[in-house]
Amino acid sequence: MKLYYLKGACSLASYIALCESGVKFDAAEVDRGTRKTADGEDYNAINTKGYVPSLRLDNGQLLTENVAVLQYIGDLNPQAKLAPPAGTIEHYKLVELLAFLNSEIHKNISPLFNAAASDETKTFARGNLTKRLDWLDANFGSGPYLTGENFTVADSYLFVMLGWFGRLGLDVSKWPKLQALQKRVSERPAVEKALRAEGLKH
Repeated sequence: MKLYYLKGACSLASYIALCESGVKFDAAEVDRGTRKTADGEDYNAINTKGYVPSLRLDNGQLLTENVAVLQYIGDLNPQAKLAPPAGTIEHYKLVELLAFLNSEIHKNISPLFNAAASDETKTFARGNLTKRLDWLDANFGSGPYLTGENFTVADSYLFVMLGWFGRLGLDVSKWPKLQALQKRVSERPAVEKALRAEGLKH
């Protein structure tokens, strides 16, 4: 199994999840400029969508899109408890949460990184993002993680996005429960391992 990633991008969530899973995998960094991997592959030929993450499975098939890749990783090792068992309502609640993070949080952050986006577009995106984060913070349960007691792939995804806030001029302290989650996740050994592997922590 091989994960294709861009340093510090949303694919970091998959890197973290794989480290948490305990499953053996390889990782290939994609150069932002050349779109070549460290071992010389043309990433745009691997994934014609052109963005990360991509996960090359052991049978040669390629899996893309955050929600699918994270859910797949979550199901790899049940003992790691990165996702509830398939067929349970808790499993579908995790899918619901991943979809929310992808469509309501991630997609409202994307324009803020886009130099070509107008001020009007960015203002609209910030408004939507604030509304969604307000809801997420207000509806955070009593457990330490998004779904309760267990760290899941959803926590890795949100952690990565919260890590972008400093560069975007967003203050995560406006959402104290999410800020506490960010700190809690940052202290996990597998998270530190992934950050070091991508060169984001020394």
